[in-house]
Amino acid sequence: MAKKEIVYEGISYSLSYEILNLHQPKTLLFLHGWGSNKRVMKQAFGDCFSAYQHIYLDLPGFGDSSIQGVINTATYATIVRAFLEALHVKPVMVFGHSFGGKVATLLSPDVLVLLSSAGIVVPKSFKVRTKIALFKFFKPLFPKGFYRFFATKDVEGMSETMYEILKRVVNEDFTHHFLTCNAKTFIFWGKEDRATPLSSGETIASLIPQSRFFALEGDHFFFLKEGKRIETLLLESGF
Repeated sequence: MAKKEIVYEGISYSLSYEILNLHQPKTLLFLHGWGSNKRVMKQAFGDCFSAYQHIYLDLPGFGDSSIQGVINTATYATIVRAFLEALHVKPVMVFGHSFGGKVATLLSPDVLVLLSSAGIVVPKSFKVRTKIALFKFFKPLFPKGFYRFFATKDVEGMSETMYEILKRVVNEDFTHHFLTCNAKTFIFWGKEDRATPLSSGETIASLIPQSRFFALEGDHFFFLKEGKRIETLLLESGF
């Protein structure tokens, strides 16, 4: 594991990353989802794509990477872009799971691999809308830590800063970004995904002009068991 200091708008971010297959000439970048870290992506793909160098990165605020304030997805992408420039690396393909899929899309790679990506806003259930309304009503009456009683499982154990980031990014509609995506895109989805439903993947596939869609067995973390299958499909496609 290594760390790289990136300064953006006067704020320093200490980014934790790991490189595999260091001497391979072409590079793949793997970006994890919300509440996750680089180790999950390495678990899925560390034994795949042996002819390529792998970079596994903890996004700011996750794993062993630092965060200083509330940012949005566009800023995450800018920081990752600065990180890649600091390493003098241009990945031939970028993988993004869930929230990482949005960051990966904004990086505008030549080849994009989306794994149950976020970015399509799904209408909230009545239960969730009620919970949000109650939180907004009681928020002025209670201390800062009160948010934890209303936080989703995605932010259990995380700081208030990360909770505020989640609130900022969760409703970002990436329809325009998908429509204007020029990357050759491969979209993989878990058939039993409940966090980002299969219909979201189908919508993304309909928006991105150069895309192929694959529904595989499993839930939101389907790729943990399907890494080799994903490798085979990508290599067969001659990406």
